[in-house]
Amino acid sequence: MLGRGLVISAGLRLLPILDRLLMRYATIDEHQIFPNELFPWTSNLAQNWSAIRDEAKELLGDPFSIPSVREISSDHRKIAVDNKWRSFFFWGYGLRAERNCARCPETARIVGQIPDLLSALYSVTLAGAHIPRHTGPTKAIITVHMGLIIPRNREDCRMQVGDHNVVWHEGRVVIFDDMYPHEVWNDTDEDRVILMLHLKRPLRFPGSLVRNLLFAALRTSPFVRDGLRNLDRWEKSQLSPDTSPGT
Repeated sequence: MLGRGLVISAGLRLLPILDRLLMRYATIDEHQIFPNELFPWTSNLAQNWSAIRDEAKELLGDPFSIPSVREISSDHRKIAVDNKWRSFFFWGYGLRAERNCARCPETARIVGQIPDLLSALYSVTLAGAHIPRHTGPTKAIITVHMGLIIPRNREDCRMQVGDHNVVWHEGRVVIFDDMYPHEVWNDTDEDRVILMLHLKRPLRFPGSLVRNLLFAALRTSPFVRDGLRNLDRWEKSQLSPDTSPGT
């Protein structure tokens, strides 16, 4: 555990230096919320939102059939304060979850067409969930949300990103820089389901090379590898006849 902590601590000290370097080679302007027009693939994603929603509905008839974020990633436990934030991964830092993609093939097909994809998942905040104010790990990533299943009282299910208040809508794509402080509330009695993506920030060479080397290093880090092991352990526990969903 000490070795793991030292690796993560060293990485956290290095990332701000890398971020300053990477932003010198950015090909798009800095935004808290990016205009969708900067990313042509968003129109195809939005056009296919209902197919993605339908697979999410079928999968998530019981939201406890997918793991909570805190069960999979111990590094997220400061912000995943309870089991009300749950996730179902298709990709994680460029690594494809074959079993999950097979369960939702249309979602996997549509998402797989997006350039520079790093991570893709259904992100579920159960009724009453709150994700405290936090920031992402690096400027090398931009984050995408698309609403799939949104509570009727949508104004009470929201996200604050920097100076912007975001309310999700079915089929609407929101792209933001999660290095700006952001916070999520679901102050309703219904669950919220979105498609969440992480993409490589567009950079020109040599920033793009440094960015890709960073992600290659992250894929071998305890942050990612421990999460993959925890996910595999969780999935195997669900196959056990002695384990009921949600326990």
